[in-house]
Amino acid sequence: MRFEGKEILNAPLDVVWNFVTDPHKVEACIPGLKSLEVIKDGKLFNAEVEIGLGSMKVGFSANVEWAELKKPIYAKMVAHGTAPGSAADVSSEMKLSEVENGVELSWNADISIVGTIASLAARMMGSVTKKITGQFFKCLKSKIEEDINA
Repeated sequence: MRFEGKEILNAPLDVVWNFVTDPHKVEACIPGLKSLEVIKDGKLFNAEVEIGLGSMKVGFSANVEWAELKKPIYAKMVAHGTAPGSAADVSSEMKLSEVENGVELSWNADISIVGTIASLAARMMGSVTKKITGQFFKCLKSKIEEDINA
């Protein structure tokens, strides 16, 4: 499954870059995040995430890696997560570009889920992804504005 979107953030490019590539700053905005552990600063971390799929909640343990960082315009992240009887692989890219009102953040994510939750996830992933990304970017905008005004 492929998902993509764009957001305009009213902040300087360096502020947006420093925020979105810092897992300690972003963690407050990740819906369902239970824990985050940085294994190698700026490169590798582990996360425990709980995702609601209808009336069912699924907990994933994920290894996440920055596969490529081109400061301050491009980042690629890959992740592999496991849940009981299931697994997920994610490849996501983010591009930042300066625009008149701040920074445009373009993103895409390719998600592959196998195992017992794959059929349920396939039916619900569109609405779940829309809800999660909406919550994430609303929080992200708020936190970046807080950083600017601090």
